Amino acid sequence: MGRYLIRRCVQAPLLLLVLATLSFFLMRAAPGGPFSADRHLDPVVEQALLRHFHLDEPLWRQYLRFLGDTLRGDLGPSFKHRAFSVNEILASRLPHSLLLGGLALVMALGLGFAAGLLAGARAGGFLDRGIMVAAILSLSVPAFVAGPLLQILCSVRHRWFPLAGYEGWRNPEYLVLPALTLAIPFAARIARLLRTGLAEAMGRDFVRTARAKGLSEPTVLLRHALREALLPVLSYLGPATAALATGSLV
Repeated sequence: MGRYLIRRCVQAPLLLLVLATLSFFLMRAAPGGPFSADRHLDPVVEQALLRHFHLDEPLWRQYLRFLGDTLRGDLGPSFKHRAFSVNEILASRLPHSLLLGGLALVMALGLGFAAGLLAGARAGGFLDRGIMVAAILSLSVPAFVAGPLLQILCSVRHRWFPLAGYEGWRNPEYLVLPALTLAIPFAARIARLLRTGLAEAMGRDFVRTARAKGLSEPTVLLRHALREALLPVLSYLGPATAALATGSLV
């Protein structure tokens, strides 16, 4: 597992470079530009704006400037909110997204691991089928539906948590429902990945050998089968973390 993680960490910068390059050239290939919405913009003013933002330079030079600024951590000005830079916008909003996304990730890992272990330990049984049906339902219900349902159940009927509001860590009860809403589909995916990995690992030769040595079933499950079953979950954690940190608008 350690060699696998090292290989993934080495591949990550190359993958980010490829994604950044594709994003840059696809945006430049798209029709229009950052000032297309300004219908009555004077051509002289437009040329001055292009020169100010270095958009009149050759494409290869824009690309090198983009890579250099990105490596320095300078994401440039915002063309939509022109009074602010992208760094300033991220600095004002990213901490809240990271707090909510981090809490949702912890919830997703806890719920997903618990459900996946229970289902994988009894693969093919009644509990396994019930958990997998619940996971499929959780994946099928979008966040804008699950959120109001949780509000009705946990705030309107039972008043366990506040209906709305945000006060950060000062009152963490405000974070529970939105974090749980974000965590549910990710917990379902983790549970399915872990259950599938455990079901496959429990039929391998090394597991049969561990059983033949007289090891207890929990020991076989947690110390032998779980190590192999974790690989798909670890691969999924990268996209899941990015999605929870940046995709929590609803």
